[in-house]
Parts: sequence; structure tokens; C-alpha cells
Amino acid sequence: MSDKNAGSMQVDPALVRQLAELLNETQLTEIEVEDGDRKIRVARTMTAAPAVAVAAPVAAAPVAAASAPVAAPAGDHPGTVKSPMVGTAYLAPEPEAANFVSVGDTIKQGDTLLIIEAMKVMNQIVAPRAGKVTAILVESGQPVEFDQPLIVVE
Repeated sequence: MSDKNAGSMQVDPALVRQLAELLNETQLTEIEVEDGDRKIRVARTMTAAPAVAVAAPVAAAPVAAASAPVAAPAGDHPGTVKSPMVGTAYLAPEPEAANFVSVGDTIKQGDTLLIIEAMKVMNQIVAPRAGKVTAILVESGQPVEFDQPLIVVE
């Protein structure tokens, strides 16, 4: 009977590794996949305080209070470009290259503002309209959430 139970508990290590990589890439804390009677759940514990501050920007927390004055008004600005996905923002095409845009730059509609890497795919975020870059609200290599303000174009 123990052989029957051992056969039903086989887990695909490659799938578990893929799920763990997906957690890291998307900054999720857990993911669960179900296939018939088999269910695989991969979870990790978040220890970084900034992730809590981003998920719940409350003025009572010192970290969130420092970022709230910058992020809140910019998010309400009509020229705010927000993240269309969860991923990692990069301000330049490669580490040693110049940034796509800087504060004060005049841009045209369709110009690349930054790149968001999601699941090993580089996604260009382009300017929705022409204008002047008045604020860059993320740093290169910073994880970003869906709908997070990235850049303000006036």
C-alpha cells in the first residue's frame, strides 16, 4: 500500500522551480497550480519592509510617509503614466546606457519612456502623448505593481 501512496505524490521539480521563478519575477508571495487531483502551492515569506510600504502606503509608517507626498500627487496628475503590469522597471536599455528619458526632456507620443521586465520579456512603455517629463517616480531595477505611477508627462 505504501507503493501506491508513493506513486500518487510525485512532484515535478521543474514545475516547482518554474513557479518559484515566477514568484521572484512577479514579486508575488505565493502561487498555486491545480491539475486534476494534484495541487502544488509554492510560497515565500516576505521580509523586506519596503514591499509592505508599497502595498499599503499609509502616512503612519515612516517609510510610507516619506514616499506619500511624491507618489500621491503624481498619481492624481492627468499626465501620469502608470504601469500596465507587474514587473521590474528599467530606465535604460542596458545597465551602462543612458536613460530613455530624464526630467525636463521634451518627448513625442510613442517615445520609449522605460522598460518593464515581466516573465523575462522586456516591455517598452511608451509616451501616451507629447509633452515634458516633469517627474520620474521609479528607480531603475525597482519592482513595480500594476497601475503604479511611473512617470509624469505634462
